[in-house]
Amino acid sequence: MTNQYPDDPDAARQPMYDARLHLMDRQMIDIDKVPVAAVDDIEFTEPSTDGVLPRDEPAPEIIALVTGLSLATRIFGGRPPQHRLHRIRWGDVNKIAVVIQLTARADHLDATWTERWVRDRIITKIPGGRHDPE
Repeated sequence: MTNQYPDDPDAARQPMYDARLHLMDRQMIDIDKVPVAAVDDIEFTEPSTDGVLPRDEPAPEIIALVTGLSLATRIFGGRPPQHRLHRIRWGDVNKIAVVIQLTARADHLDATWTERWVRDRIITKIPGGRHDPE
């Protein structure tokens, strides 16, 4: 088995990833190693045809890693509402390893709004919730 497409001249310079193996359900961490979310889906560019791509046409590229409430749709089928999905731009991905390392901070990503909301409105109201334990 080879890691290169035989007719792709750029294959030697670019790593090849299996989306299901290397991306799906992987934990994403921000630049400070703070957990962000797990990858639930991948968003690609639209191919020009619905069938087999012609040999001279480039393959679809990854636009974003998608996270959100998609567990129920995986179990029961259907599609989650678009407003419940959060997209992490592919340009924000720094490294793909056991976890996916991002170049952005978690506080600047929409995917962590629920944690920030709980922290700011609930946890800070608990005595001692505004600082780390001593």
